[in-house]
Amino acid sequence: MSNLLDVKNLTLDLPLSAGVLHAVRGISFSAKRGETLCIVGESGCGKSLTSLAIMNLLPKITERKADHMIFEGQELQGLSENQMSDIRGNKMGMIFQEPMTSLNPAYTVGDQLMEMLLRHRKVSRNEAKERAIYLLEKVGITAAASRLGQYPHQLSGGLRQRVMIAMTLMCDPALIIADEPTTALDVTIQAQILLLLAELQREFNVGVILITHDLGIVARVADRVAVMYAGEFVEEGTADEIFNNPTHPYTQGLLDCIPIPGKTKRGEHLGAIPGIVPSLIGDIQGCSFRDRCPYASSACGEHGIELSSVKEGGDDAAGTHLYRCVLSAAECAENLKTMGAA
Repeated sequence: MSNLLDVKNLTLDLPLSAGVLHAVRGISFSAKRGETLCIVGESGCGKSLTSLAIMNLLPKITERKADHMIFEGQELQGLSENQMSDIRGNKMGMIFQEPMTSLNPAYTVGDQLMEMLLRHRKVSRNEAKERAIYLLEKVGITAAASRLGQYPHQLSGGLRQRVMIAMTLMCDPALIIADEPTTALDVTIQAQILLLLAELQREFNVGVILITHDLGIVARVADRVAVMYAGEFVEEGTADEIFNNPTHPYTQGLLDCIPIPGKTKRGEHLGAIPGIVPSLIGDIQGCSFRDRCPYASSACGEHGIELSSVKEGGDDAAGTHLYRCVLSAAECAENLKTMGAA
């Protein structure tokens, strides 16, 4: 299956008074129709900036570079704002983290939904209205026709997020980027939204890039996972590979922080990753996780630690499970066993 989106060696730099902030450092990834790629990591690692880079919605001071950013056969770099506007909301949609600030409070839900279709398709207002009602019903909003005249503040957080999903689907995009779409919602509504996204993905056969810091969500919806730390991917693989065979010490640490039903005892202390994320301003040498890693050595400070295959024998073009560490996969696995025994 060919890639909908193919990004190679993406870097994002922000010139600041204290120096250049290297927010994203040479990441590569792809997305296919009908597949969910989850980019996971703690706050500040560069996940949201990555999603904004794809949509070209970055702050003006940001310097975006990549070997290529190809969407449906078209290079996104170098496109004018008008050309990107023809893609955004049309072929590529985005669900933002906070629907209350994403929806315009001065316009009705119906106006905002119909504007998307009227902007990108040659349809009448009646046709746009019918499409809006149809999609509001699809996302589980009752009395959909009457909702068109309401304003965002008249809806609950869960309903606003459903409106955002319906808006994203108005032009039947090939790719949806969801930037922490359940962060502002309670647990029950989170589950409903995730189930809804999965059902709509199957029905409309869209590719999904889900940005999140919640590994519980990742375990439920991901086909492939990219673990991000300090602006770069430290581990990539299928959901099964990441959760059943975590290799990078950071991934191991994240998973150790999650309670396991039937295994974690009540009152038992969960794992924790000591230290803080390093500054990404100025020159960065070696592994950025080394000051927080229990297995760090002098070799971790060397330049050029590349992603390598978990499979024995080094890089494997057909391999899906990659990690960025000076230790071999076998050594990482042994450390994990030792940590578990302790």
